[in-house]
Amino acid sequence: MTFIHRHRVLALAAAFCALAACGGGGSSNAALPLPSTVQPVPEAIAQIMDKPVYREAKWALRVVDLDSGRVLYDKQAGQPMLIGSVRKLFSVGLALEALGPGHVFRTPVYRRGTVDATGVLHGDLIVVASGDLAMGGRTNADGSFAIPNQDHNEANALGNATLSTPDPLAGFDRLATEVAAAGIRQVTGEVIVDDRLFEHFDFRGEFKVSPMFVNDDVVDVVIDSKAGVDWRPKSQAFGVQSALVPGAQGSALQIELEPELPTCLGAAACFGRVAGSLPAGFVPPLTDSYPLIRTFRITDPSTYARTVFIEALARKGVAAGAPAVARNPAPLLPPAASYADGARVAELVSHPYRDFARLILKVSYNLGADTSLMLLGLTQGATTRAGAQAVESALLASQFGIQPAALYFVDGSGGDLTTATNEAVTTLLAGMRKRPSFAAFRDALPQLGIDGSLGFVKDFEADPALAGARGQVQAKTGTFVAGSERGAILRAQALAGYIDMRGGARLAFTLAVNDVGVIHGVEDILPVFQDFGTISALLWKLH
Repeated sequence: MTFIHRHRVLALAAAFCALAACGGGGSSNAALPLPSTVQPVPEAIAQIMDKPVYREAKWALRVVDLDSGRVLYDKQAGQPMLIGSVRKLFSVGLALEALGPGHVFRTPVYRRGTVDATGVLHGDLIVVASGDLAMGGRTNADGSFAIPNQDHNEANALGNATLSTPDPLAGFDRLATEVAAAGIRQVTGEVIVDDRLFEHFDFRGEFKVSPMFVNDDVVDVVIDSKAGVDWRPKSQAFGVQSALVPGAQGSALQIELEPELPTCLGAAACFGRVAGSLPAGFVPPLTDSYPLIRTFRITDPSTYARTVFIEALARKGVAAGAPAVARNPAPLLPPAASYADGARVAELVSHPYRDFARLILKVSYNLGADTSLMLLGLTQGATTRAGAQAVESALLASQFGIQPAALYFVDGSGGDLTTATNEAVTTLLAGMRKRPSFAAFRDALPQLGIDGSLGFVKDFEADPALAGARGQVQAKTGTFVAGSERGAILRAQALAGYIDMRGGARLAFTLAVNDVGVIHGVEDILPVFQDFGTISALLWKLH
């Protein structure tokens, strides 16, 4: 899901007007002539598209029978549409294919120096970041990978989330345990995070993304029904102070994070502040129960990770001479290719990439998709985001026949004015079906009425004729909300994926609506989600 920060929305809206026709329907919505084999949109679907709320909007729909290759419906054929997070199908799909669903990330710890007979390392410990998005922080007690339907990465935008149960710092504890098992009891030098795997890149004006992650690079604020505030992970690196107070019943919810993007990491007494008022009787959105979740961004992941690793070492009886709270001393790193196997004292092995693909696609994890693009680039030696996008573009053209003119990708996750034609999206879906990674790709998609961002879409089940579509639609959602002088605007809602038909056939489809109009909150977007669920269920019913 893509939400644009307040300080950028007016500029982005103006930029869109400079690139494409602004305004609503009329002649700008005219579709290209349909091939004679393409059917008109079914009346039941057209009735949804013609609702008053969509009066000024532009719709696109393309449905392809994957067995025959026949295009069943193609509304707005070839027209670029804003697609939001549907873009993740490309970055994650190609990363799955290039890395392999079973690929694991190995995050090693090396010593630089010698260890004497008393366990003193006369030198440094270096953690080499591998791009592991979870760092052991999503492993359930049974070994499975934790993916809540309402994940914390969009808690501030959506108004709430469900926290997973594993300890976010579990991977750092595991590394520290192995360091201690290697006989090290004291480190006289520095503890350093080597984050040079790829060139750090800007994430939506918030921070520079590196290949090191702790708790998805956020600190969770956990608010109870009495306005009590706790947080996780707990670390000297960053703490939370609260000025949140109970409010009168029926008053407005007011929660401010000050600052939401802290810049004090690496300094002593680095805190964020939670302020505002929590009304009595307030029911948290999405979950309908407490706790209420907000997040602070970890704007310097390597500095934060260095501190939590030093703290983990202390818990395992390994004393570090360097101060726990300080900036990551990257200038002290050795040449990147100089690490010797014999100097490795610990290694964290991740879950397979198929689990990360499920996380990214099911809950629309933006940071994970952007990192997946970088990981794709690395398979061909590209270490910059521009280089990774060039690798992706070349692969799409050579392996899928999707030309660059059909796409406008700003990043790996669907930020800003990301567009694609409906033909390009269904071409990718059809091509992925023929790839070795297809089973993992399809399994990673949200299932209608069951999980991920389609888990709460259930209104279609009220119709017995549509209820059978539950679980038969596997598709990625996309939402793009921007601002204008009129207020927040739902610029795009999109859905693309597969439909398993009752007769055993499989369809690929992409559905998008652009420029729905002004919205006042998530509650105005949810009915659009429900309409998309109903349309996909109708496609299942009609074929």
